[in-house]
Amino acid sequence: MTLLDRYVLRSFFEPFLLAVGSFLSLWLVFDLSDHGVDFLKTGASLAQVGEFYLLQLPQILLLAIPVAILLALLFSCSRMSRTNEIISMLASGRSLGRVLLPLFALGALLSLGCLALNYKLAPRAEAAKREALSNLRGSTGKQNPRDLVEGHLFRDRLSNRTWFVRRLRPNGSVLEGVQILQQDAQGNIRRKWYAARAVHDPATKRWTLQRGMIVDVNTEGEVLKIDNFQEQGQRQIDDWAETPWRIASSRLDPLQLTTPELEEYLRHNADFTPLQLAPFRTTLQDRWALPWSCLVVVFLAAPLSVIYSRRGILQSVGAAILLFFLLLMGRSLFLALGRANRLDPAIAAWAPLGALFLTGLFLLWLRSANRDFASLFLRRNA
Repeated sequence: MTLLDRYVLRSFFEPFLLAVGSFLSLWLVFDLSDHGVDFLKTGASLAQVGEFYLLQLPQILLLAIPVAILLALLFSCSRMSRTNEIISMLASGRSLGRVLLPLFALGALLSLGCLALNYKLAPRAEAAKREALSNLRGSTGKQNPRDLVEGHLFRDRLSNRTWFVRRLRPNGSVLEGVQILQQDAQGNIRRKWYAARAVHDPATKRWTLQRGMIVDVNTEGEVLKIDNFQEQGQRQIDDWAETPWRIASSRLDPLQLTTPELEEYLRHNADFTPLQLAPFRTTLQDRWALPWSCLVVVFLAAPLSVIYSRRGILQSVGAAILLFFLLLMGRSLFLALGRANRLDPAIAAWAPLGALFLTGLFLLWLRSANRDFASLFLRRNA
C-alpha cells in the first residue's frame, strides 16, 4: 500500500467513523426514549443496559454502514476534488480507477464484515431484544412466537400424518398435548395417537409418547383396537422422520431466522408448496445479497463524488443520493415480489444490486473519460 493509498483511506475513515458514530448516537437516544422508563422501573444495572444494546448492535450496524459509506464518500472525495488533490494524483500518472482502488477494496472488506453480521447475529437481534425486555420486566405472560408455538396444526405430506400440538418449542424436544392422525393413500384415517407428551430423541430419532392411547380404525371409522397407556407407561416409535423443528417450522418468521436456520428449514420442508417456501428462499438469498450493498454504494458514490468543476458538485451529490434511494426502493419492491412467489428468489435479492453495480461501473467509465453524467443528455454545440 502506497502513501497515496493510505492518504485516500485516512480521508475516508474520518467522516466514515463520524457518520457511524452519529447514526448510533441518534438511534441510542431514540431507543432510550422508548425503553428508558423500563430500565428505571426495573432497576436495571448498567451491565444489563449495556448487554441489551450490545445484542441489537449488529442489526443497527447493518443498516448504518451503507449510509455512512455514502456520506463519507460524498464528503471525502468531493473535498479532495475541490482542493485539486485528485487532479494531482491523476497528473502523477495514476488512473482514476487506481486512485479509488483502496476505497473499492475497503468496500469489499466492509461487505464481508456485514456478511458475518447478517449470518447469525443481526437476525437474532429483534428476538434477543424482546427476550431481554421480558426478562427485565419479569414477564410470565405469552412468550415470543419464535420460542413458543401454541395450538399448532402440521401436515406431513411425505408420511400422510397430521399433527395437532397444544404447545411446543421449535428448538426443544418435547411436545405437549399431541394428537396425530395417520391416513392411507386414499386419505382415510387408519390410526390415531393421543399423548400428553411426545419426546423426541435427536440422537436416535426416536419418538416417545407418554400417557395416551393408540386407536386403530377401519376405512368406515369403526374402532378396531385401542392401546391405552393413559395412567402409566409409554410407547416408542422409531420410524418417524418428523422432528420438533420440522413440525413447528411452518409457523416461524423467516426474517427472524439465521442463515443456518433458513437452510435447515428449506432442507427439511422441501415438500412444501412453492408459495409457502418463497418467503424463506427469498430471505435466504437476501441474507447473502444485502451485505454487498456496501461495495455497490462505493461504486455508485465514488465516481460521482469526484468533481472536476465546482458547478457539478451539487448535481453529482444529488445523483448519488438519488441512486442510493433507488437501491433501497428497488430492493424493497423486488423482495416483496419474491416473497409473494411472483419473482425468482435469486432475482429478487440480487437484481437491484446487480443493476446498481453495473450503473456504478458505467459512472466510473464516464468519470475516467472526463465526462459528466449530465453530458449524456445534453447535445453538443455544432
